[in-house]
Amino acid sequence: MPEMDKSNDFFEENPCPNSLGDVSSLIEDFINLQSNSQNIAFVTSGGTLVPLEQNTVRFIDNFSAGNRGAASAEYFCKSGYSVIFLYRNYSLMPFTRRYEGPWTNLFERSNGSQEKPWIVKQEFQSTVFNALNELDTYTKHHRLIMIPYTTLTEYLWYLKAIAERLQIIASRALFYLAAAVSDFHIPPKELSEHKIQSGSGSNKLEVKMHPVPKFLRFLVDTWAPEASIISFKLETDPSILIDKARVALQRYNHQLVIANLLSTRKRSVAFVTSKTVEWLHLSDDDIVKKVEIEQYIVSRAISLHKERIQEFAKAP
Repeated sequence: MPEMDKSNDFFEENPCPNSLGDVSSLIEDFINLQSNSQNIAFVTSGGTLVPLEQNTVRFIDNFSAGNRGAASAEYFCKSGYSVIFLYRNYSLMPFTRRYEGPWTNLFERSNGSQEKPWIVKQEFQSTVFNALNELDTYTKHHRLIMIPYTTLTEYLWYLKAIAERLQIIASRALFYLAAAVSDFHIPPKELSEHKIQSGSGSNKLEVKMHPVPKFLRFLVDTWAPEASIISFKLETDPSILIDKARVALQRYNHQLVIANLLSTRKRSVAFVTSKTVEWLHLSDDDIVKKVEIEQYIVSRAISLHKERIQEFAKAP
């Protein structure tokens, strides 16, 4: 079956989220508030949940805390881009991601104030207030909008809707697809209505899953044909990493794959294009200074995006 037919089947089998209309309107308004020359980065972040029941108790989830996407969204904002941030609910978010740990640890009782019985602890005040100020500045000035999702189905419906609305800015759109998207799903008609029971007499659970259509193909060909599109490839086996990235480029014909290994993803990545492989490693000095590799990744992504914008500007 052709990929486009598989895409249509997926959206026919998986009803759109109730919030799709509201999300589409928010994105349209956000785009309309930008200047005619403003570049927009569409950053996806976090894992996707695949339910095993209609009334979901059990599910399969993809590994991702969302730090790469959240950090990258920050650096895009600071580099002058406006950012649409599509993120997994409860995953890390731009600016507020900087504090790790239970949020209750941030506070302590004040000395006798009844109006403000709780205050931010002294050692966290700079981190908290700077993060909130930056987040407020970028959202208030329509430079950052954040859209949450939970399931694979929500993610793909939102991806399609946002991509189609970004067509209006053509090559000024940059897709930075850092979300960890499931390769498999279970169609709703095959889901158990209620919780799968463990005491059914069987000593094993067998789950039949279907491959998710390759939506990157539709981004490149149909949903956002003039945009710059960057995908990520995460592997655990270094011997196949670059080959898998090259296969993705050949299959989907997009601009860049950022390849990384699970064990070293915070220190090393490879930029893989149709012609080159360029490795980036944090230096010892970078690590001492707590420089994040996403700062360099975003800089490289922006350079690639500028080149593509210039190519379209020169086209007859």
